[in-house]
Amino acid sequence: MNALTRAIEISGGPAALARSIGRSVQTVCNWTLRGNVPAEHCPAIERATNGAVRCEDIRPDVDWAVLRNSSEQVAA
Repeated sequence: MNALTRAIEISGGPAALARSIGRSVQTVCNWTLRGNVPAEHCPAIERATNGAVRCEDIRPDVDWAVLRNSSEQVAA
């Protein structure tokens, strides 16, 4: 099972995940069909699953450590 499918199951279905991240069901289903979630939506999915599905799980090709560190510096 891939990370997006896991996030959908944890959330209670594609409609529930879509609502919790502010996207349409169609968008979530398209991500499932394409097998790719745009990186900018990964943090919302991580928050929606309370960290059970992390950005790193969804998009291992993105260097999340760098992005997480830079966002912490901006917040400080």
